[in-house]
Parts: sequence; structure tokens; C-alpha cells
Amino acid sequence: MKKFGLFSLFLILTIFIAACGSNSSTSEKEKGGKAESSKVYKVGVDTTYPPFEFKEGNDYKGIDIELINAIAKNQGFKIELTPMDFGGIIPAMQANQLDVAIAGMSITDERKKVVDFSTPYFDAGLTVVVKKDNSSIKAVEDLKGKKVAVKKGTTGAKYAQDNASKLGITVVQFNDSPAMFQEVSNGNADALIEDYPVISYAIAQKDLGLKIVGDRLNGDQYGIAVLKGQNADLLKKIDTGLAELKKDGTYDKIIKTYLGE
Repeated sequence: MKKFGLFSLFLILTIFIAACGSNSSTSEKEKGGKAESSKVYKVGVDTTYPPFEFKEGNDYKGIDIELINAIAKNQGFKIELTPMDFGGIIPAMQANQLDVAIAGMSITDERKKVVDFSTPYFDAGLTVVVKKDNSSIKAVEDLKGKKVAVKKGTTGAKYAQDNASKLGITVVQFNDSPAMFQEVSNGNADALIEDYPVISYAIAQKDLGLKIVGDRLNGDQYGIAVLKGQNADLLKKIDTGLAELKKDGTYDKIIKTYLGE
């Protein structure tokens, strides 16, 4: 009886140790061959920026929204979208309120001082936009003496401010794109400067009473950002996921959904 009791105790201990080992080895779920972390990354977005980010009913849609969701799924990490004004995104990252930003954010030397960017995911560029019946402004050179609307915190705003004296323009800033569009369509401003794909999509989707004039002002590229010197592993996953989405056709499918061929 004594031998049997010791054997039973040994058997119970063996099962208990095996169970503990099994539990620790499955602390991370495998999904698509990649470990899925329990951490949820907060992603800053600007939902007044179609076709990249916008709200439709209770859902967030757009190129950026679908792209970051697809990257997260591909690489096995979780995200939580945090909508805010574009101008507040980088300050929120600096305050450790956000882990990632995807908001049609142009890669610039100035922004590189505070954030690290992914490989570019979209070629954009700035353009001049005027009221549809405006025949006097045909290019950026025709803006002298004019009032130009821009969106705060954007490369369009920076371009206008940096070149205000050279172009002879007065710059007025707005918190969101719709207000900026309205200022020009109402005739309260003579022109606006906006990212080419954004305004092209807006004009195609709805008659804003606006038109694009002249050539693109620069060759901006969009990137996904994390705070400089932090989240290097996450940035590597983002780059890897983006490359895989381009390879398997998912990226092209997302772009075509919003911008066509």
C-alpha cells in the first residue's frame, strides 16, 4: 500500500509539471505561422481624409484603415484605431498616447526628427485646387495676391507657409479637409493646396464645385510612423507585412477599391 501511495503521488506530480509546461509553451497563439502578441497597439488616424481614412456610419474605411488592419493580421498583432485631428497625431505619439500613425502622412526630413517611417506605401504629391469656374488661376504661379486655404499640420500647410513670401499669398488654416474645401467653393478663399489623391477622390465622389489646376508641386510619399528610436520590432513587422501584402496582391486590391485602376 505504501509503494502504491508513493507511485500515485509521483504520477500526479508528473501530470502537473507536464500541464504547466504545456501552458507556458502556448502563451502566444499561432496565427498564420506568426506569433500573436497580447499587446494592443494604438494607431492614430485622421478620419476626415478620404480616400485614405473616413467614417461611414459606425465603420472606419479607407486605404489606410484597410492597409493597417491587413498588416496587423498578416503579422499577428492587434491594433486599436484612435481618430484625431491630423495636427495632434505626432504630439500624441510624443506623449506616449499612440504607438503607430497612419494618416496619409508624408515622409519629410522634419518629421524624421521625431518619428521613424516605414518604407513608403503611396506616392502622393501636392496640387493647387480652385473653384470650378475660376479661369484666372491655372498654375501655382498665378496665386500672387491670393488667399490660399490649407489644413493644419499637413505638408500642404508647410508648403504654403514656406513659400508664402515667394508666391505672394495669404495663408488661412483649417482643422479638417471639408472646411477647407468649403472655404474655396464658397469663394472665401481663392485656392487650396492639398494632396493630389485626396482631392481627386473627393472631386470624383461629390461635386464640390472645385477643380485641379497645374502640375503637382512635389513628389511626396506616405509612410507609417512610430516614435523615433522606439518600437523598432513593430516597425520591422510593419515593413515585412507591407512587403508581403504587395507580393500577394492584397495591397493592389485595397488601392483599386478606392482609386480604381
